[in-house]
Amino acid sequence: MNRAAGILLSVSSLPGRFGIGCFSKSAYDFVDWLKEAGQTYWQILPLGPTSYGDSPYQSFSTFAGNPYFISLDELIEEGVLTEKECQSADFGKRADDIDYEKLYKKRYPLLRKAYERSSISEDPEYVSFVEKNRWWLSDYALFMAVKDRFKGAPWTDWAEDIRLRWENAMDYYRKELYFDIEFQQYLQYKFFSQWGRLKAYANEKGIRIIGDIPIYVAMDSADTWAHPELFQLDENNVPTAVAGCPPDGFSADGQLWGNPLYRWDYHKSTGYDWWMSRLWYCFQMYDVVRIDHFRGFDEYYSIPYGAQNAKGGHWEKGPGIDLFRCMEGRLGHHQVIAEDLGYVTDSVRELVKESGFPGMKVLEFAFDSRDSGSANDYLPHNYVENSVAYTGTHDNETVTGWFKSITKEERQMTRDYLCDQRTPAKELHKSLIALVMRSSSKTCIIPMQDYMGLDNRCRMNQPSTLGTNWKWRLVKGELSEELKEEILAVTKRYGRMNWA
Repeated sequence: MNRAAGILLSVSSLPGRFGIGCFSKSAYDFVDWLKEAGQTYWQILPLGPTSYGDSPYQSFSTFAGNPYFISLDELIEEGVLTEKECQSADFGKRADDIDYEKLYKKRYPLLRKAYERSSISEDPEYVSFVEKNRWWLSDYALFMAVKDRFKGAPWTDWAEDIRLRWENAMDYYRKELYFDIEFQQYLQYKFFSQWGRLKAYANEKGIRIIGDIPIYVAMDSADTWAHPELFQLDENNVPTAVAGCPPDGFSADGQLWGNPLYRWDYHKSTGYDWWMSRLWYCFQMYDVVRIDHFRGFDEYYSIPYGAQNAKGGHWEKGPGIDLFRCMEGRLGHHQVIAEDLGYVTDSVRELVKESGFPGMKVLEFAFDSRDSGSANDYLPHNYVENSVAYTGTHDNETVTGWFKSITKEERQMTRDYLCDQRTPAKELHKSLIALVMRSSSKTCIIPMQDYMGLDNRCRMNQPSTLGTNWKWRLVKGELSEELKEEILAVTKRYGRMNWA
């Protein structure tokens, strides 16, 4: 089995103009840079349109793409926007930060202008796209248009007729909001056209894309609104229970995510049709699919709807291996990464083993003085070949920030394991990266912030907090030749080069 390496970097974190990373020239330049650095994989975060809190794990649709990622440069080249229009929009003053409020207020009006100038309905490729994707696009475009009509309110607060999808209301809004619906379809056409070209370019260069899908969908999403039968909702489409995690050493109240839970008995009765559609779609978009919160397929944590925290929840059985046997039978073999982090039971381990999917190993979990038993699974000498090794993930501290934040005892444990008492803390990220790169794991993925030795000011996400997450960006010039050569050297040293 070939050893390989890759880099974790959200599309939103790419450098470039107009406030957020997108499918512009900087994305193609990054692919070239990855190739020259000997990498095989580019792992990204979910690409869906984000809702309140800006988290890519809380999306308005599991199938739609984020309009923020549409390259304005390409729309300028098409002639539907001007350079002056885009340059004059205030997307924020900091190149290393994303101002989501300004993005929302400034980018959508520009995209609407582009749509109105596009004569898109006369484009046969657009017509073909809409027809091929009608099975999800029709509901999504209507959902977004109605949401705008109700000033962004969640669908649970809409008028009863459209909230419950009465036929007369559906007909009324389809006619009343015809151009708003077409605008939403235009955005998806542009997103998927641009993404398709970028992915094809990456694949031509020998770079494979690792996509990421949350196990759950958002309550305020087209998926839940259009298919309430899939979820644990009552006759008024109000949840009876929601998702989360129980209290642990990191959170006394647990985590209350609020996502609707699946009605797994219904899914099984359909042969998991919706899940098969979702997975098939992801396998078209990405080369490898990482499934977040994999343990939820074994058992999921159910919290009564309306609870203030996760303390009163309980565990329920999920579909287990049945879902993935169905996937193999209906969709064939595909590459999946099982995010099996957190509290892992023997039954979860058995599910991961039976699925054959590689699990995840995170170095930052290896030196926890509070839980030496669990931490032992994350010590690099224990990594099995069929695993994907990380220093940390988007939910963790940067590895430099982590080393500063752990206890004195844990820092000593780390240095003892490295047999390194001398390297200054500001340089220790290189030794920690080398530690996971030389492990037995077939694949090794390093967050870009860790290669750069950045501290927690550049952390991507701190779970259960709002306001400071998902904002970090690279600045032009930071993808330097020196950094590329460092990454190339460590990749080559530990036999993970991409020779394609």
